[in-house]
Amino acid sequence: MAVPKYDEMMVPVLRRIGAEPGAAVTSKQLRRFVIEHWGLSDSETSETISSGFERYANNMLWACTYLKQAKCIESPKRGAYVITDRGLELLGTGVESLDRQSLMRYPEFCDFLNRSRKGKPSAPQSMINESSQSVVEEGESPEDVIEGAFRSIEAALVSDILEAIMQQSPAFFERLVVQLLLAMGYGDSFDESGSVTPLSNDGGIDGVIREDKLGFENIYIQAKRWDLNASVGRPDLQAFVGALTGTGATKGLFITTARFSKGALQFASMQHAIKLVLVDGDQLARLMAAHNVGVSVRHTYEIKGIDRDYFDIGD
Repeated sequence: MAVPKYDEMMVPVLRRIGAEPGAAVTSKQLRRFVIEHWGLSDSETSETISSGFERYANNMLWACTYLKQAKCIESPKRGAYVITDRGLELLGTGVESLDRQSLMRYPEFCDFLNRSRKGKPSAPQSMINESSQSVVEEGESPEDVIEGAFRSIEAALVSDILEAIMQQSPAFFERLVVQLLLAMGYGDSFDESGSVTPLSNDGGIDGVIREDKLGFENIYIQAKRWDLNASVGRPDLQAFVGALTGTGATKGLFITTARFSKGALQFASMQHAIKLVLVDGDQLARLMAAHNVGVSVRHTYEIKGIDRDYFDIGD
């Protein structure tokens, strides 16, 4: 038999994770389950995708990714999954099959698809291209399909990065923010170009980094590892601005895993004496991916086109 596709795996994988509610099931256990459930042969388990990763394991991870984005399962720690009340409720309906279209009943999954499609609406008539695991609409070119698949992978990576951050300590997060700014080109080659303020006496400032190579100005940082669904409000920014004023700072960065309320965004836009920049969880994860902080390149694809100049040289 062929290696089952990710959507074919969704219900069996959900049942396996939900077999013992509250108990975590590891990726290793799920891989073993997939092999045994479908009776995959050695040749099928050794089949790989272009990156060299086993196809059956890749499809299993995508099944978990979509179930997680739909809040049917959650990952309390890296490589482990537990079923949620929503997942148990879904199994209770006697569901026999799931795909991306059926998961669109959940608003969190629709948000994920919209992020992966870079703002394009998820149309109900969209079809699933099983080979690329991307949403394909009529009239889309091969380049559009590749772009859609890339955005899906990127959106899943953003979610994974934030999930991994939330499993770390607040002190780890503060160090991460300084490392990210250094990777973005702030500071210099000296050790003191970026630092984390001691937790016991930070005065509302979590870190400081040089804006330029010579250190003419500093950027003061507040880093909050808050729940992903939490909202940073206007009072939080007012307190940060007060801390900045107390140090004589003119530039501040408030970076968080959470979101900013409308009031907070309006307050930041009204500041003139202090330049205040806000980075929410989604932006943070995308910056980490763009600057290779906490991520690594798994595979590189090249898309080549014909060189018209080469063929238009004439006789």
